[in-house]
Amino acid sequence: MKLTDILSENRVKIPLANTEKEKIIEEMVEVVADSIKLENKAEILKAVLDREAVMSTGVGDEVAIPHGKSESLHEIIAALGITKDPIDFNSLDDKPVRLVWLLIGPQDKTGPHLKALSRISRLMHKKEFRERLIQTTAAKEAIEVINSEEKKYFES
Repeated sequence: MKLTDILSENRVKIPLANTEKEKIIEEMVEVVADSIKLENKAEILKAVLDREAVMSTGVGDEVAIPHGKSESLHEIIAALGITKDPIDFNSLDDKPVRLVWLLIGPQDKTGPHLKALSRISRLMHKKEFRERLIQTTAAKEAIEVINSEEKKYFES
């Protein structure tokens, strides 16, 4: 599974409008809801916020990966938001976040969900890639940067 298989231009938001963790998560769920005509957005938001309450998904290196599962979804979906300025996300490394990946999927797709989380995490460990992504100003450009990096990293 490539990230570009589960992420599309209409699920990339640059810059995110909000500056608070919970509001950013709400904004990201709204981005997904708008892109797929999500019927139960409140359920998705609750699942992601419940997961966030267990432990912050601010994984470090300016990256957060809020995620959750819902019975109302049939496939794994990713969204990406890039903040204008660094945002406090209660990250594990106590540093602010610029890249917010939202990953949501069905309850019964744990394997693919974990694969997608792993793929995001592996790509985000590369500082040069993170910096290129943060510098993007349009969704199409962000998708191109991700696609290029996936080809280099996973297909070589």
